[in-house]
Amino acid sequence: MLASLYNGNVHVWNYESQALVKTFEVTDLPVRTAKFVPRKNWIVTGSDDMMLRVFNYNTLERVHGFEAHSDYLRSIAVHPSQPYILTSSDDMLIKLWDWEKKWLCSQIFEGHTHYVMQIVINPKDNNQFASASLDRTIKVWQLGSTTPNFTLEGHEKGVNCVDYFHGGEKPYLISGADDRLVKIWDYQNKTCVQTLEGHAQNISCVGFHPELPIILTGSEDGTVRIWQANTYRLESTLNYGLERVWSMAMLKGSNNVALGYDEGSILIKLGREEPAMSMDANGKIIFAKHSEIQQANLKNIADHDAKDGERLPLAIKDMGPCEMFPQTLSHNPNGRFVVVCGDGEYIIYTAMALRNKSFGSAQEFVWASDSSEYAIRDGNKIKIFKNFKERKSFKPEYGAENIYGGHLLGVKSVSGLGFFDWESTDLVRRIEIQPKSIYWSDSGELCCIATEESFFILKYSAENVARAQETPEVMTEDGIEDAFDVCGEIEDCVKTGIWVGDCFIYTNAVNRLNYYVGGEIVTIAHLDRTMYILGYIPKDNKLYLSDKDMNVVGYSLLLSVLEYQTAVMRQDFETAKQVLPTIPREQRNRVAHFLEKQGFKQQALVVSCDPEHRFDLAIQLSELKIAYEIASESESEQKWKQLAELAISKCQFQLAQECLINAQDFGGLLLLATSAGDADMILRLAETSAQKGKNNVAFLAYFLLGRLEEGIELLCSTGRYPEAAFMARTYLPSHVSKIVKLWKEDLGKVNKKAADSLADPSEYENLFPEFQEALQAEKFLKRERVQMKPASQYKNVQHNAERDVFEEMKAAKEEGSLDSILAAVENLTFNEPSASKPMVPSVPTFAASPASVSSPPPPGPADRPSAAVSSAAVPPSAKAPDIDKKEEVKKDKDEDFDDDFDDFDQDDDDDLNVDDDDLLNDDDDDLLDD
Repeated sequence: MLASLYNGNVHVWNYESQALVKTFEVTDLPVRTAKFVPRKNWIVTGSDDMMLRVFNYNTLERVHGFEAHSDYLRSIAVHPSQPYILTSSDDMLIKLWDWEKKWLCSQIFEGHTHYVMQIVINPKDNNQFASASLDRTIKVWQLGSTTPNFTLEGHEKGVNCVDYFHGGEKPYLISGADDRLVKIWDYQNKTCVQTLEGHAQNISCVGFHPELPIILTGSEDGTVRIWQANTYRLESTLNYGLERVWSMAMLKGSNNVALGYDEGSILIKLGREEPAMSMDANGKIIFAKHSEIQQANLKNIADHDAKDGERLPLAIKDMGPCEMFPQTLSHNPNGRFVVVCGDGEYIIYTAMALRNKSFGSAQEFVWASDSSEYAIRDGNKIKIFKNFKERKSFKPEYGAENIYGGHLLGVKSVSGLGFFDWESTDLVRRIEIQPKSIYWSDSGELCCIATEESFFILKYSAENVARAQETPEVMTEDGIEDAFDVCGEIEDCVKTGIWVGDCFIYTNAVNRLNYYVGGEIVTIAHLDRTMYILGYIPKDNKLYLSDKDMNVVGYSLLLSVLEYQTAVMRQDFETAKQVLPTIPREQRNRVAHFLEKQGFKQQALVVSCDPEHRFDLAIQLSELKIAYEIASESESEQKWKQLAELAISKCQFQLAQECLINAQDFGGLLLLATSAGDADMILRLAETSAQKGKNNVAFLAYFLLGRLEEGIELLCSTGRYPEAAFMARTYLPSHVSKIVKLWKEDLGKVNKKAADSLADPSEYENLFPEFQEALQAEKFLKRERVQMKPASQYKNVQHNAERDVFEEMKAAKEEGSLDSILAAVENLTFNEPSASKPMVPSVPTFAASPASVSSPPPPGPADRPSAAVSSAAVPPSAKAPDIDKKEEVKKDKDEDFDDDFDDFDQDDDDDLNVDDDDLLNDDDDDLLDD
């Protein structure tokens, strides 16, 4: 919006954001006129210093400037197609400038005897223009002629403003003058056809709206008056309190009007944004272009394969003029008739031939769900017609501001919304709400009430209403309380809407095309501009929309999907089952998500085609077989972990073991193996995790089995010599010397002095009290260490903290059995554990100096009831489920455990060289504390 100011500046405003975009400091004197030249990116200004200036509104640079007149410049007109600019001035001249000829003044128009206040080019004939002057005349000129074509006289005082009528049928001019009158002229007959009176001061600006049948007039009395262009009736008077009105501007193709005042500028929007158009169930569209009624038929579109959102090539057919300016236009439910409303009147036509069936005065018109019934509002009085004859009339108790059609007659008043029965006009229900629009489903069971900020979905119960009407005592002053149930409230602004079955399709304020069903909103498309829903054609599975310029687009929306969702919402699963085969595969995932949100997960699992979604549903529904099949196909570690958790929760331990193997979850396998007391599984896990670099798990598995030699070897292989030495000192004193040598070699590379300070028990036995006894204790306990006791003996195993090994050796010596025990263990080796029966390993007992006996070693499975369970505690359901596996999936539990790991990817080394705290991954098992 361009505003030229009295202070000599020019401002360019973005009216949508209300931000000042550009400012041009033109002169110190008033700038009385300024115009855009969009095709050149220019602003042209005329000011009291008699200069015409040209600015580029992108770069802000001044393109040109020159003295155009010998007095104040009053008006500028830009030719729509030629490189011409017309200027008028207080020097009584009009000049034509050609910017392509270096701003040559190619013509001067002389004839006025006073200031020329405004010039305007005829939109129907660009070589003709009109001028208004304070000499009380309007002159019409032709480019190329030095004398005016004719002069219109009739104002008693100076004429300030003039404008042409934009429509095709009327050769009209409008003018406003200091005599406070507005005159409409027929410039073909040179006669005044109408005078508009009412302003209290000089008329400063006038205009025919280019789109709407209205006239706007502005005055120094501070008001803008809006007149009906056909009847010349005053429709409205606007007063914004900004002092005198000086100018107005209207844009073709828009309902916006800009107004300039002493105290500022205002932009107003006139008329309805929504275009007057309607579509019947067969795809016939009727719409209004000004006062002309036109028709288009979607059946005649050659290319039915247009992409969603692509403009359809419509063949437009003229049906003839309407006797009024159509503001709204709508078909009745069966599509045989169409009603046109506007100017406080309505006309009902036949939809095919546009023959007049009925007409009358009304402020509003609505159709009932019965195709032959309709209602009109005249003030607070409502009349109901059937077959074009008045059947009933009534005045609602709380008045009537708006009415809404559909299954019930809706009446909006100051106190809220009332629903009335069409037949009896009795109040059904009053609701405290201020609706913007109301939409009824075809069945009459569902109703959408849209307000400014949200919409409500209500369910209407005809049974409850009928029951209540039989017992009048249950009726309240607000009608029948249980006539409606609220199904949902959605914080979204409905622009236009339509019901298809139980699905409500609508466009919202942010130009999204959505549909609502069962409490869920599904977005069909993001629209690039404001679109209005025309209707839905089931046999095409297409939803059609149009913008205000009648650019029609279609979007695919499968009726089968909507029917399925409707059946689900009614919990009619038999119908849903019949409809499902008609839904294409690519649409089934959307349906499955809908079913899941409604709580029908089992049905969603059947419908869904998305493996990810199906796996999630299978996990939620504990469908192990389906989840296993999907996990096998996807080879996702995350899926295997989820399935393992589910299998464990369902006591399917064999399946859980396989899942954990596939997930490479060594920690989970260790937990499973120790919980089940499966020594065989623990041993194989120890060997495999060591090969895969999962050293924490491997060490803990060896330790739980009592295989201390392998544990120490693992510590040494990872460079953890200090920990290996302390472990050997505690549990295997016979290995200390060997490990100390390794430790010294390793430490010597860093600090020779520190390495030399390490003492070897074989060389400095005096530094290791009772070391020989500890060696004997190691042999004494070896028999227990290599044995694998059944889990059933757990309760009989004495706790390590309660034992005194030296006392036990002393008692054995007194009995004479010590030597035979020590001799018997020389050649003892670990027994291979049996896979047929869960076993619990013996945890090595502390075998060091007496001073350390009081400190128990890290608790093993024998110390923690949760670490091992009796064989009876493993339920029969631990057997593998009956699952159809692929050939490559192993079926036999007894197959070599190591083979199950062959396909694993090599993980990053998870060795023990990280932190002392990580040795056992468990604070309770921290060897370093010992």
